[in-house]
Amino acid sequence: MPKLNIVVLAAGLGKRMYSALPKVLHPLAGKPLLMHVLDTARVLSPHTTCVIYGHGGETVPQTIADESLVWAQQVPQLGTGHAVMQALPHIEEEGITLVLYGDVPLTSTETLQRLIAITGEETLGLLTVELPDPAGYGRILRNEQSEITAIVEEKDASASQRNIREINTGIMAIPNRHLHRWLHKLENNNAQGEYYLTDIVAMAVEDGVKVEAAHPAHVWETIGVNSKIQLAALERIYQTAQANKLLEQGVSLADPSRIDIRGKLSCGRDVMIDINCIFEGDVQLDDGVKVGAHTILKDVRVAADSIIAPFSLIEAAEIGRNCRIGPYARIRPGTRLEDEVHIGNFVEVKNSALAVGSKANHLSYIGDAVVGRSVNIGAGTITCNYDGANKYQTIIEDDVFVGSDTQLIAPVRVARGSTIGAGSTITRDTPPDMLTLSRAKQLSIDGWKRPVKKPKPKN
Repeated sequence: MPKLNIVVLAAGLGKRMYSALPKVLHPLAGKPLLMHVLDTARVLSPHTTCVIYGHGGETVPQTIADESLVWAQQVPQLGTGHAVMQALPHIEEEGITLVLYGDVPLTSTETLQRLIAITGEETLGLLTVELPDPAGYGRILRNEQSEITAIVEEKDASASQRNIREINTGIMAIPNRHLHRWLHKLENNNAQGEYYLTDIVAMAVEDGVKVEAAHPAHVWETIGVNSKIQLAALERIYQTAQANKLLEQGVSLADPSRIDIRGKLSCGRDVMIDINCIFEGDVQLDDGVKVGAHTILKDVRVAADSIIAPFSLIEAAEIGRNCRIGPYARIRPGTRLEDEVHIGNFVEVKNSALAVGSKANHLSYIGDAVVGRSVNIGAGTITCNYDGANKYQTIIEDDVFVGSDTQLIAPVRVARGSTIGAGSTITRDTPPDMLTLSRAKQLSIDGWKRPVKKPKPKN
C-alpha cells in the first residue's frame, strides 16, 4: 500500500456562522468539527497529517494542540488548490495524498478506505455522490464511456451541466508523483478568481491518469457545515445514527430522537434509556442498567442492574451493581460506589467511597469521605470538609447510623457501630458502638410574644 499523506483544509471563515469562533471549532456531538475529521484520519495511520488553517489565526492549532500534526497557514485564502499548495513542503514525491475538509465531520473510515483503495500512482480517486438537488456543488463530467473527464463548478457550468446529479464532494486521493506538477499549473481564470483543486481532474485526464470514483455508504457522510442551521441538522443526523446503532445492539430507547451521545457509549444487554439523556466522554452501562429521563452521565461506569433515576448528574465516577441513584442526585468526580448503595434525591457526593449497602437517601452532602458497609446517613447530613483553604477527610466505619441534620467536621472518624443523634455537630472522633450527640439544652420561654407587623400608615 502506498505511503499516505493527509491534508485537511480548515482555513474557511464561515461567515454564515455569525460567530467569532472559527468554523471548524464549532462543536458537533460535544467536540469540534475538525476533531471529528482528525480522529477519522488518525485511524488511517497516515505518514503525515497537515492541517491548513487561516481564519482565526493561531486559535485553531492552539485549541487542537496535537503535536503529531503539521500546521500550515493559508493567507490569503485563494481557493482549495491554493490551500493544498501550502502543504506541498510536507508532501513527498511518492505515495498518495488524501484531501479532507475540516467542516465535513462525518465521513466514515470505511468510506475513506474505499477511496484510498482505488487510488494509485496512475489513478486519481474522487469521492462522489448523487443528489436529488445538486445546486451549489461542482458537477462530475463523464464521457460516453462513463469515464470521468472533469469537474465543473456550478458558477462555471452550462445549463445542461447543471442538470447533472453526480456531484463532487471535494474529498479526493491524489498520486503524489503528479500532485506537485498539477498544483503549479493551476490558474484562477474562473468566476470566483480562485485556484480550484478540482481543475487537476482535467489535468489528470490530459496526462492519461485514470480517474476513478468511490461512493459513501450514506450521503450525510459528505455534508459540510456553513451555518448554524446546517450544524444543527448534522447534529441530529449524527445522533440518529448513534441511536440506531444502540437499537441494533438491543438497547431500549424510549425515544431515539431524544438522546445525545457526545463521546463513547457502551451498553450491555437489556439496558433501558429514557428520554433526553446526555452521555459525554466514555460511558459504560452494564447489563440491566436503567437510566431515567433527563440524566447526564460523563466518564462513568455503571455496573449491572443499577438504576439511575431522572434528573441525575454523574461525572467521573464508578457505580457498583444494584445501586439506586436519584432522582436529582449529583455524583461528582472521584466517587466510587460499591454494590447496593443508595444515593437519593438532592444528595451530592464528591471524591468519596461508599462501601456495600450504605445509604444516603435525602438532602445530604458527602465530600472527601470514606464510608464503610451498611451505613445509614440521615437527611440533611453534611461532611464539613473545607476550612476555606484546605480539604480534610471524614471516615465513617461499618454499621454507623448518622441521624438527620448532622454536621461532621473533618478531619473526623466515626467508629464502627456508632450512632450519631440527630442535630449533632461532631468535631471529635466517636467511640464504637455508642450513641454520640451534641445539642444545646432545649428551652421554652414563658410569656414570649411572637413579633407582629407594624400597621402601615394611612395616606
